[in-house]
Amino acid sequence: MSRVALLTIHGMGEQPLDYADDMRRALSHRMGAAFADVDVHSVYYQHLLKPNELDVWNRTRERSTVRYEQLRKFILFGFADAAGLENRKEYDNSVYEQAQIEIARALLAILENRGPETPIVLLAHSLGCQVMSSFIYDAQKRAGGGSVAAGIWKPGRMADSLTAEQRKFLQCGTVRTFVTTGCNIPVFVAAHQRMDVKPIIKPNPGFAWLNLYDPDDALGWPLQPLEGGYETLVEDRVVNAGQGILDFMTKSWNPLSHTAYWTDDEVIKPLAGVLASS
Repeated sequence: MSRVALLTIHGMGEQPLDYADDMRRALSHRMGAAFADVDVHSVYYQHLLKPNELDVWNRTRERSTVRYEQLRKFILFGFADAAGLENRKEYDNSVYEQAQIEIARALLAILENRGPETPIVLLAHSLGCQVMSSFIYDAQKRAGGGSVAAGIWKPGRMADSLTAEQRKFLQCGTVRTFVTTGCNIPVFVAAHQRMDVKPIIKPNPGFAWLNLYDPDDALGWPLQPLEGGYETLVEDRVVNAGQGILDFMTKSWNPLSHTAYWTDDEVIKPLAGVLASS
């Protein structure tokens, strides 16, 4: 039986349902037989956003002349994802809430399959880092008696229909490591006063947050400069995501290089390490 669960959550832009498959193959190759100890679950929320984004994109192409189509599509889908998740998020059944439901379903599947003591490693990319961090932040705030205005932890929403054991598990107390790649949490908090910028609380004494970012990726950011607790909670580590001459030539101007993290050995190697030690 698998002894550790890996929960993945994708980033911004158009994402296929099998977005984690290449990462799984690379991880399996790196870990060998030890990969059998890893139970992989993937969160998918792009279906909540893609239909409307695709409609706007198709109408734009049909009715207007635009250049740099691949880049434009990435920007449209990526920025629309972020805006869609934050817009009116306090409304019941908002995209923010529905994305949290997808996270909850994946975590509950781990609970059902592996039990309440299952160690978890979280792997999030890009916008998914903000989505996952917000989920944990809201869960911790509700558990501490605070008022939560949006998502499944809002009074009367999904979390209230769960058992005490399920709610406790969704608070991510068994998460050993949170691995973030190409993280853009700073984009969501940069306009806030410094006193209002706060990370999640360490869910257990052994918890670690490893933030991998490429300095050439304008959408991937270090987190320690945010301060407010990030400077002691997070280890920022520089990587060169997507190596090779062609990638070097394109990544300096092309944000599509933002998608190169999950198959790069500088990400797969430390990920394999934390899974093996969890």
